[in-house]
Amino acid sequence: MLQVTDLSVRYGGQCAVDRISMAIPAGAITAVIGPNGSGKSSLLKAMAGLIAVPRDHVRVTGRIGYMPQDIGARAALTVMETVLLGRLGQLGLRVSAADVDAVAAVLQQMQCTHLADRWLADLSGGQRQLVFLAQALAGDPTILLLDEPISALDLRHQLTVLTVLRRLARDQGIAVVVILHDITAAARFADRIAVLAAGRLVSLGPPTEVVTADMIATVFGVDAEVIIGSDGLPRITPRGAMLAV
Repeated sequence: MLQVTDLSVRYGGQCAVDRISMAIPAGAITAVIGPNGSGKSSLLKAMAGLIAVPRDHVRVTGRIGYMPQDIGARAALTVMETVLLGRLGQLGLRVSAADVDAVAAVLQQMQCTHLADRWLADLSGGQRQLVFLAQALAGDPTILLLDEPISALDLRHQLTVLTVLRRLARDQGIAVVVILHDITAAARFADRIAVLAAGRLVSLGPPTEVVTADMIATVFGVDAEVIIGSDGLPRITPRGAMLAV
């Protein structure tokens, strides 16, 4: 459904993504983790077609829904209008009842039906995050590319969003790629974790194989305890930042 082959992204003389290859399977969540500046957002933008790369380096089969990291409210739109824009591919000359029903269903799924008539600019950062995720879902994508979709959300809404994503992947066969900073959340909700460092893919696999104390020390420079919980998934307890040598 989404295949990345020997992909590199450069900004001038700086290499942001360095020869990454990975296949994104349908019906699964692939979480992308890594320190700041490791190339996560650049990788996602290249997957979404927002960065020009040779065609054979990113092959897509299906319809992409993309949510960027920058979700500033610059347009004078209501929440309903904002989410309707996610259905641009389906909208005709008029907004149909089916379009309105589809948007209403997505807003309900994101628990923000009560925001439908509010102006986007009047919302909090966390509320806007939910709205833009709803916009990405409104177009009935087969591939979801999400850049830190829970960074501004409270704990309850973080869990709600990640649960929705897991259900979409497993029940509807959507391929989900999501950038997360919370490694424990990535381990709990993702089927696979891709670890990036300095633009390179250093590890890709199930959470139990990828999330280790050695990986966290090497990639993030953090001394951490990693234990396997009763659900068989890793739990991370940071002890402290490691001093640079």
